[in-house]
Amino acid sequence: MKLADLERHLRAHGCTLHRQGGSHTIWLNPTNRKITSVPRHREVKENTARAIFKQLDIPIP
Repeated sequence: MKLADLERHLRAHGCTLHRQGGSHTIWLNPTNRKITSVPRHREVKENTARAIFKQLDIPIP
């Protein structure tokens, strides 16, 4: 999954960018106060994307 598509899906479900680190960005789901890190690669592996969605409690596309 492309990083832009992943970030678009996160924003569509109400998640916000919390802060940026060296090689990862930290995303927050404000409705349930869950937080996770997202790697800043051009391509994010499908299993990694699924884990991110699961950690933030948003549906998998």
